[in-house]
Amino acid sequence: MRKLSHDEIASRRLTPGELCNVPRRPIYCLLDSIRSLYNVGSIFRTADGARISRLILTGYTPHPPRYEIEKTALGATSTVPWEYIRDPLAAVDRLRQEGIRIVLLEQTDGSIPYYDVAPADFPLCLVVGNEISGVSGDLVSRADGAIEIPMFGMKQSLNAAVAFGIAVFELSRHCPAQHPSPPG
Repeated sequence: MRKLSHDEIASRRLTPGELCNVPRRPIYCLLDSIRSLYNVGSIFRTADGARISRLILTGYTPHPPRYEIEKTALGATSTVPWEYIRDPLAAVDRLRQEGIRIVLLEQTDGSIPYYDVAPADFPLCLVVGNEISGVSGDLVSRADGAIEIPMFGMKQSLNAAVAFGIAVFELSRHCPAQHPSPPG
């Protein structure tokens, strides 16, 4: 065994042009007032790695172009379809009209473990909440479901970008065949 060089790894990856023409996973993500520019950048980079359909930034979530986002996104802001919609409820309403289920990444009285999502649950939009207060109550009341990452230590939650990474790659394992990229 030997470690692959950067060039060997890059040769296995799609170019930005090729990425525009391949199907994406039926996973969307809505960021609900994330405050850290670095978390947003990290989520962009992870979203690229999972090839999600779209990232929706809402509330006071910072959005590109910002140096701090780019520092952790490493170019993913140009390879992940994204949009900014100030009102998260308007974004949820639009996603619902597109036939997308709204699933919170949040501890609720009805949440299930993140690994119990079924293929029938897709397409879905994973809602990631604020680093301190989590997903807003208005979004909780409008959600179709919630998933949580079981915590086994003293802390009750993970960093928003870390939790997103865990959840989105597990969702990728459970989702049905990829579908064409959305228009726009």
